[in-house]
Amino acid sequence: MGLEVHTFQSIGLDSAKAAEKAASVNQAFALELLIAAGLIAFFLLVRATLSVERANPAQHIAELIHEAIGDQAEQVIGHGYERFQAYVTCIFLFVLLNNLSGLIPGLSAPTSSIMVTLGLAVPTFLYYNFHGIREQGLIGYIKHFAGPVWWISWLVFPIECISHVARVLSLSVRLYANMFAGDMVTLVFFSIIPIGVPVIFLTFHVAISILQAFVFMLLTMIYLSLAVAHEH
Repeated sequence: MGLEVHTFQSIGLDSAKAAEKAASVNQAFALELLIAAGLIAFFLLVRATLSVERANPAQHIAELIHEAIGDQAEQVIGHGYERFQAYVTCIFLFVLLNNLSGLIPGLSAPTSSIMVTLGLAVPTFLYYNFHGIREQGLIGYIKHFAGPVWWISWLVFPIECISHVARVLSLSVRLYANMFAGDMVTLVFFSIIPIGVPVIFLTFHVAISILQAFVFMLLTMIYLSLAVAHEH
């Protein structure tokens, strides 16, 4: 934890604030590792117990998730969506479980930290750009940024570059802001009225958690569809 404290102190925080931030980062990281391990264990269980005749509950859940996300990916990405389905499924489940972990008393959702949401947005940014280059080639992908009209490409190109970088902020800040606000509202009402009324806000928190995980996944699909699309 010493390294984290020194890191936060180096950006101007005092010792108490730096220690608080470091503890928050460590808690978020531990929860993320636990959720990742749980997902891996779930996938291994499903893989090890696959059965056509006697499907177990874990297989039913996995098939339901696979079909629902597959249908959505087919609508958004179109032909060839199958190669991206594993990533968008994993990102949806990981974001969803991180969001829902904020319902555990005494814990904050890791996604209520901007560092965590940024850590999810950057790999997504690299992922769709990688597949855009893989699909169209480096030169073809760069031309994609310039737009179809060559004589205004000098204007469109920098705007497109800025808009692509802004997608990292869009993904990270949207998720962070919604989950941070949800955690704060739930915490405040639990402090004021500990019985009855907070249940409403817990239900609201669940709805926001599902919605934000879906939005993150949907934006990932949209960015992928734009990256691999060929100009006609």
